[in-house]
Amino acid sequence: MRGPQGYNRFIFVPAMSLTHGTTRVPSPRWAIAGVCVLGCSGLLWGSTWVQPGRPASDPPRTPVLVELFTSEGCSSCPPADALLMLLDEQQFVAEALVIPLSEHVEYWNGLGWRDPFSAPMFTERQQEYAEVLGTGLYTPQMVVDGQTEFVGSQRDIARQAIARAAVAPKAEIALAMTRGGSRNVVRVEVTISGVARLGTRGEADLWLAVTEDGLATDVRRGENANRRLRHTAVVRRLEKIDTLPMPAPDRFTAAAQLALDPDWQDGSLRLVAFLQERESRRVLGVTQIRLE
Repeated sequence: MRGPQGYNRFIFVPAMSLTHGTTRVPSPRWAIAGVCVLGCSGLLWGSTWVQPGRPASDPPRTPVLVELFTSEGCSSCPPADALLMLLDEQQFVAEALVIPLSEHVEYWNGLGWRDPFSAPMFTERQQEYAEVLGTGLYTPQMVVDGQTEFVGSQRDIARQAIARAAVAPKAEIALAMTRGGSRNVVRVEVTISGVARLGTRGEADLWLAVTEDGLATDVRRGENANRRLRHTAVVRRLEKIDTLPMPAPDRFTAAAQLALDPDWQDGSLRLVAFLQERESRRVLGVTQIRLE
């Protein structure tokens, strides 16, 4: 089991821009909504990482951001964690390339088990969605492209939401990375084009995430006591690195230098870049690459 000790040692240095299963947990800060439980029914420069195994003749897929707000302290979350893993590994939604983010919230931590991957920033991000989408805080919650939310173990609803998102127009995002002088230091450059034609409404923020696959925890206490929980695309860090100027330019480039925690396993890491409208939370574009 790897914990979140690396959070404090991960540094983003922005550069100048160039051109909802489920048991509810009472929270002292927010009202938590109640929902019924449903069962679980290469590194390429300037290009989107493609799930291996698809025939080369397949038409291009539209990248779709799928966020899961989850917790190891919630007994309803493991089916949702499994669905996120399935979406990522099998890519079974036609026309969509699912790019997953597993964000572990902290409001379950005082009820028997502290989730080693939880952080306040994920609780805060879920709260921002709750305000825009009109929901309470709950786990597991899946959010597709910042616009559609539902109980995270609902496979059919997930498929429908992702399919809808895949036909929406998106900006093109190219993500490139080079190693610095140290293997644990990388420089990332993100180039965005085609935003102007999307009819943006207000400012849009560029986010960069580092995710880690293949993580597992032997839970000893709480609702999931004596279970081994597996996760994919666990967000190790999520940071806003720039804001797109308005009116949106035809092309925009931003850069960041970041230090990777040595406890993170290189072959299991991905970089995810996405552009998101600040007020509406609509994801305008997303891409990912693997760190090898």
